[in-house]
Amino acid sequence: MEMGFQENQQNQELTNLMEIGSGHYGCSHYRRRCKIRAPCCDEVFDCRHCHNEAKDSLQTEQILRHDLPRHDVSKVICSLCETEQDVQQNCVSCGVCMGKYFCSKCKFFDDDLSKKQYHCNECGICRTGGEENFFHCKRCRCCYSKVMEDKHICVEGAMHHNCPVCFEYLFDSTRDITVLRCGHTMHLQCTKDMGLHNRYTCPVCSKSICDMSNMWKKLDEEVAAYPMPKVYEHKMVWILCNDCGSNTNVRFHLIAHKCTSCGSYNTRQTQRGPDTTHSCSSGVPQVVGSTG
Repeated sequence: MEMGFQENQQNQELTNLMEIGSGHYGCSHYRRRCKIRAPCCDEVFDCRHCHNEAKDSLQTEQILRHDLPRHDVSKVICSLCETEQDVQQNCVSCGVCMGKYFCSKCKFFDDDLSKKQYHCNECGICRTGGEENFFHCKRCRCCYSKVMEDKHICVEGAMHHNCPVCFEYLFDSTRDITVLRCGHTMHLQCTKDMGLHNRYTCPVCSKSICDMSNMWKKLDEEVAAYPMPKVYEHKMVWILCNDCGSNTNVRFHLIAHKCTSCGSYNTRQTQRGPDTTHSCSSGVPQVVGSTG
């Protein structure tokens, strides 16, 4: 009976240490009960994002700008008792749990378990969303939702670059990322912002990022409603389709040029077709542009 009582008491103490101060400490990025000492500049910050916002901003002299190397963090400070110590989940002084989720590889603490954090060994960092919901693509070198496992187009190092809209590095961004139909990646919010400006093509490869069939039908109607003047009536031009990659010779129109291979209007006019010896000149100056 006494052993059982002691065991229950120990479990209660552990529960208390797990919960004391939970949710009341941290920053705008994470709820946690510790701060980190940056190994690069020896200053104390709530998290690496707080460090980067302070040390890699436009307000910092360019020569002094830098990011915090997360895996090099070796010291943390307990938020409750302010004891500085080696990286570990429980404080060596007051015993409080400094983060309900703790990764010793990333030196990462977080009290908000609703994010379903997990460490991906192949990415080398912690991710959110639940390990059971993601797979690691070896060619893209990042984790994707399992619903994309047999559907996505592989792009070498797909997220190991900056967002083509806001230029934030994507691989370890905390913002939602979307994978476009072409396989390129960018922030979901940046995609939505592009839509507000009627931009529906990938900033990297210019392919359409969504189903544009309804828009193509409207352009069909517009082109049919506005016949070209006689001077342009028989003018032919070469176009390159951004969606299917075909080079085709089509009738010139001021509004847009339709790919005869796939029906897309996401095309650009070129000076010559596949046969570089063939001129597309018809005695009328070329109008070079793109639509889509």
